[in-house]
Amino acid sequence: MPDTMSKKPGNIPTVNQIAHDRITQVAAEYWAPYTQDHKPFDANVVAEIYNYELVSGNFSSRRIMLLEFSQYLEYFLWPNYDVQNSSVEHVLSIVVMINEKFRERVPAWNVFKKFPEKFAGFFKRVTEACFLTRKELSVQERTFLIVFLINCVGSVEVDLVRSQLQKFIGFPIWTNLLETNPRMKKFWNALQKADAKLTPSQLNDAKFERQFLYKLIEDFCRVLHRIPAEGEIDPDNIKYCERFLEFLIDIESLLPTRRFFNTLMNANHVICKCRMSNLVTNEERRLNEGKLFNQLLEILEFYARFEIDDNKGEALKDEDVIRIHYNEIANLQKVVLKSFKEDLKEFYLSNVSSLDTKNSLLKNFSDLKQETLYRLCEELYLVSPAEGNFEMTKGYSKPLLLEILVYKFQRRLRQLDILNEMPLYPTEDVVWDENLVPTQYYNGEGCLALNKLNLQFLTIYDYLLRNFRLFRLESTYEIRQDIEDAVFRMKPWRHEQSEKEVVYGGWARMALPIANFNIVEVLKPNIGERSPASVRADIIITLNTRSDIRAEWEALRKHDVCFLITIRPKILVGQKIDVRQPLLDQIDVVCVRGCEIEGMLGPDGKVIEEFSFEKRPQLTGNSRTFRVWLDCNQYRLDMEKTVQGHDDVYENFNLIIRRKPKENNFKAVLDTIRQLMNTECVVPDWLHDILLGYGDPAAAHYSKMPNAIADLDFNDTFLDADHVKESFLDFQVTFKADNVPCQPPFKLHFSPELIDEEEEEKKEKTTDEKMDDDATKKREIIVETYSVPSRGPYPYLKPRTNAIRFTPTQIEAIKSGMQPGLTMVVGPPGTGKTDVAVQIISNIYHNWPEQRTLIITHSNQALNQLFEKIMNLDIDERHLLRLGYGEEMLETEKDFSRYGRVNYVLAKRLELLKEVERMQVSLGVKGDVAYTCETAQHFYLYQIYARWEDFLNKVRTAKTSGKEDVNFIAENFPFNEFFSNAPQPLFHKITFDKDLEIAMGCWRHLTRIFKELDEFRAFELLRSGRDRTEYLLVKEAKIIAMTCTHAALRRRDLVELGF
Repeated sequence: MPDTMSKKPGNIPTVNQIAHDRITQVAAEYWAPYTQDHKPFDANVVAEIYNYELVSGNFSSRRIMLLEFSQYLEYFLWPNYDVQNSSVEHVLSIVVMINEKFRERVPAWNVFKKFPEKFAGFFKRVTEACFLTRKELSVQERTFLIVFLINCVGSVEVDLVRSQLQKFIGFPIWTNLLETNPRMKKFWNALQKADAKLTPSQLNDAKFERQFLYKLIEDFCRVLHRIPAEGEIDPDNIKYCERFLEFLIDIESLLPTRRFFNTLMNANHVICKCRMSNLVTNEERRLNEGKLFNQLLEILEFYARFEIDDNKGEALKDEDVIRIHYNEIANLQKVVLKSFKEDLKEFYLSNVSSLDTKNSLLKNFSDLKQETLYRLCEELYLVSPAEGNFEMTKGYSKPLLLEILVYKFQRRLRQLDILNEMPLYPTEDVVWDENLVPTQYYNGEGCLALNKLNLQFLTIYDYLLRNFRLFRLESTYEIRQDIEDAVFRMKPWRHEQSEKEVVYGGWARMALPIANFNIVEVLKPNIGERSPASVRADIIITLNTRSDIRAEWEALRKHDVCFLITIRPKILVGQKIDVRQPLLDQIDVVCVRGCEIEGMLGPDGKVIEEFSFEKRPQLTGNSRTFRVWLDCNQYRLDMEKTVQGHDDVYENFNLIIRRKPKENNFKAVLDTIRQLMNTECVVPDWLHDILLGYGDPAAAHYSKMPNAIADLDFNDTFLDADHVKESFLDFQVTFKADNVPCQPPFKLHFSPELIDEEEEEKKEKTTDEKMDDDATKKREIIVETYSVPSRGPYPYLKPRTNAIRFTPTQIEAIKSGMQPGLTMVVGPPGTGKTDVAVQIISNIYHNWPEQRTLIITHSNQALNQLFEKIMNLDIDERHLLRLGYGEEMLETEKDFSRYGRVNYVLAKRLELLKEVERMQVSLGVKGDVAYTCETAQHFYLYQIYARWEDFLNKVRTAKTSGKEDVNFIAENFPFNEFFSNAPQPLFHKITFDKDLEIAMGCWRHLTRIFKELDEFRAFELLRSGRDRTEYLLVKEAKIIAMTCTHAALRRRDLVELGF
């Protein structure tokens, strides 16, 4: 079958080419859904397509894509698959098409829903095909089978796939471990009893399933061993090894699959055998063909030694890891004392810290013979007993045995310590490593040395770590694009005389040559750390640019991130740089280091403070000096290399690159994730398992929470009594006081909603009886209305209320949001999600006024939409705070930023003090009582409260004596003159009680004035703007809103403030 589609890079096939392709013509005859009168199924067609289209074309991705486009799998391969009679080509064709669906990221398992009963037989055929001989199955085809298994492991949430994987990954795989291991005796006895009940065919299937992964590992080790130290390497062998490591990583990174497999993998010493392979030990191989293999091996080793209890699924604490390590060393010393006392005379007498390093272990064991080392490993149950079989011992060379002992007993660094010592900025080794940071043309055919975000994670640490690494590499991809763009625009040329000097033929808005770079401060490491506490440097640049670009460089703020680059152009002055060719082919990027701006230096050599009260100094000339912080961990690594004879990278920087502020927050986000990983309690218990992908997702719903609230005050959520009934059609709504007009606001009492499921299962009733029970046992809601106390006589004091008539679904969402637990509101645009969220926030604010509400959104636009609607509800303006840089987008004249809120508080303070002064005049009190909040409090206590107490005593006397005259309140109220500016008449003199309620409302208005002044008193004592904003954030604000990006940037500061 000729391939009519060109394979030239970038040559996209036309519609006409696809229509006249041989595959399209065959599809039209046999399976295409757009044609009729198909020919009957012919197995030879499958074999012909597989051999002539796929195998002969070296499994061209274009041919596979065309088969997928023709729906080859859906309409031809799977409907006609026969478990007993289908050929190997048929099985492999299905495997290839499933892999293609995963590569294209389209649903792959839906096709098997038509004939699910055939999937078990198909999966068994796939596993059997893994062990066909090299003549029957090429390494490339074996790789396709491994990729299929990788896709299966990544789809454990699919019932069809999970049911088959469980057969191969369960505890029976431990039959491949040592029978002499004491831990295995009970397991062996139980398994033998179970096997005795199986038929011969069932027993053969069970043994195959138990040995599948063990034999697959052995097959991998054979392929790995075939890779030579020198000469040409079959690329298919390397791809197979890389894919197999990816397969092992995927198994190890899921708790259900690693539980028993981790022990099996360690018993087979997979990591040690990989370490001793030519792809690792040979330096040239390691840096070239084996680079990706080594990166994958590091990830595999990380998960193999992950600090988790495989059986319980619980994260191990530091003391647990130390205890396990000490027990292993103690067991090693006991074995040495018992059987190798003469060979290792002092080993069993030494302390643990002198034995558990790599150098110490090699020093003690290197002098032993290979046979002695094997017997030692045999005593430790690390290898199978030789029992005089010298052929078995030959498979374990002395270097391999030493590696096994070192891997087993070497002291491990804490994974958290390794993370804390990791640089946050990418270097040149990472930026252009396509195994870690793929290009935009990555087609998904190969594997990458990246963590995968699955539906399940081992621990919170594992969840955060994967996000940390992936976000770091995602940021690196963007940084690489910015660096390449800036360097191309600068048009660097090689200097004719000096190699270290660079001539620039262009310019870039985001880059400038560095005139001078100096390290000015290196602080000593903190106790328990290896890296310096701080490394600061000065960068001098010349701003001989346009005024707008100069202003952008001078506007660099504290904590902005820049990159210091060392470039060595390969082309001479005047030669053209081709932007279509890779950057590294024309310009050597020797070094990339990140730095964080501390500030620009003034004429006095000190950093110019951004928010100081002093006027910003005017700088003359074009030269500017920036003080920056360098990455302390990276500086330590660079200095260690310098000591070993490498060049000092900090002496050769010749270009500084800045980035757009909105795209330049990666460092702060990474630092925040690392802080979270160093924190023990990150998420509440009820959310922990759900976040990791385990347990019942509904367990976090309020109905399943033990602290669900039965009585809820919905405030202004409901517009009237009918609105309550419409919102709970499945409930029996009962109003508590039928004789009182049912007007909002309403309080609702919910009876227990869940009936004990166990008792329900015990009852055997007919459908009619159950319907009668449902009618009689309808869940009840008791509704209670109440009146909101008057806040004062002024119209502006009347509370703003909700005007939206929420639907029953929206009411349920509001109810769920007010309850403890997790609430997720999902819906298309225009369904009222924002209104529901705003009502939830309002109800929480009024029901729990002492608590604070944190609003996090993904964007400034979404946050501003929420904030604009919150302001229209009955929420005190002084309790609102908007953090971040998007408050200027708010469609309101009010400023809700930190400094805007401080200014509002200060203005409000002056306004209230004027009210105090007016009260002073109305009462005829002398003195300057309205000077400060403190003097106002004294005035309230000795003048106002005293008068109010006297008024209440008169009221009580009038009530007891029965002299409740309608004029009594108006004549005896002590603050009539103060409220003379309120709508008149202040008292209606209709009834005594109504006038008393008006007086109580006036008193509430007065107490609110002095309560606010008492809260504002701190702003008189705190003089600096920063102290005031921090106090406002921690003490005053009740509803704090920010974007998730800003939350990540500011988390450290917020935690330090006790937020």
